[in-house]
Amino acid sequence: MNILLINHYAGSVKHGMEYRPYYMARKWTELGHKVTIVAASHSHLRTQAPRLDGPITREVVDGITYIWLKTPGYEGNGAKRVLNMFAFVSKLLQYGSRLSSQLKPHVVIASSTYPLDVIPAKKIADKAGAKLMFEVHDLWPLTPIELGGISPKHPFMMLLQWAENYAYRVSDKVVSMLPKADSHMVAHGMLPDKFSYVPNGINTEEWDAAEKIPEDHNTMLKQLRADGNFIIGYVGSHGLANALDYFIQAAPLLRTLPVKLVMVGKGPDKAKLQELAEKLGADNVIFLPPVPKKSVPQLLSRMDALYIGFKRTALYRFGVSPNKLMDYMMAGKPIINALEAGNDPVKESGGGISIPPEDPAAIERAVRQLLDLSEYERRKLGQQAKKYVLQRHDYNVLAKKFADLMG
Repeated sequence: MNILLINHYAGSVKHGMEYRPYYMARKWTELGHKVTIVAASHSHLRTQAPRLDGPITREVVDGITYIWLKTPGYEGNGAKRVLNMFAFVSKLLQYGSRLSSQLKPHVVIASSTYPLDVIPAKKIADKAGAKLMFEVHDLWPLTPIELGGISPKHPFMMLLQWAENYAYRVSDKVVSMLPKADSHMVAHGMLPDKFSYVPNGINTEEWDAAEKIPEDHNTMLKQLRADGNFIIGYVGSHGLANALDYFIQAAPLLRTLPVKLVMVGKGPDKAKLQELAEKLGADNVIFLPPVPKKSVPQLLSRMDALYIGFKRTALYRFGVSPNKLMDYMMAGKPIINALEAGNDPVKESGGGISIPPEDPAAIERAVRQLLDLSEYERRKLGQQAKKYVLQRHDYNVLAKKFADLMG
């Protein structure tokens, strides 16, 4: 089967995030399918930009053909990012006929955060006589409206709403990473039998080939361990959307305990979070720089427990499927999960303690609860989380499920 996957932000192990298209494509290739990914040349998620050779560039990564469409650069979420989106969709419309005739896809997958790319995807699929699938990462325009406070009457939001409704009507299948999103989709024109849930996953091969953590991180963690500390880790982007301000606010409540909160990563709000820790006198919070992706498994293995947090928002009524949580569960460590959503993988797995979001006192209580457990009991929590993620979120399982939907 020839699969054409359109994902504006698609990355790879060579280019950095976003990884899901790469992992899916690799597994589909192993299943005997031919996969082409079309992506924009510039993305705020990638650490390594592709090298371009004109307005359209081909590159093969691990047996996957990438087609990079040249788009302008941007930073943040302003007008330039919107221009980048329009440039990508425009290029897809421009080169769509060529892609259709050259690739002869049997399936076209429109898979981006925003729904505008389904317009050229539909044209490509129609010309090739291919099945059209719409893969939903986040619900747009609902996400910028509910999280960003943008008016639904804003012209760009109205355009996105039209595109979302159009996508649900014309797609043969709709795949969502959010387990409870079907009610929203049906309300916007999707027939119920089009819906399938395929969450984010874990690539177990990377865990088998994990690399050592940087020496500075190793030295710090060894010293914390030698001093008898219980280490609670957060690994990932430092943004307020991750509710890290509440994590830091819990630190003074834990000052009398042998506990250190270790935050590894970078992000737009890291400086603000460091200022907050200093203001609170939270000397039990340790900030460390990010590590290479291949070192994440080893880093997580050095923690005693892991924290993940979310803002309280009605948007999560449709569920969540964060990549970070997949890594945490795979690490086999007990998880403190500050979440109010339509689903709760930590609670479902029995792999940790779920608490209300935006509540430093609840974080303190969860830490004390973990400290009161025996080492055996904490290990059992971690083992339950790992078993859950391997059974339900291994990319071998998810890619097969997705491929079956294409048939």
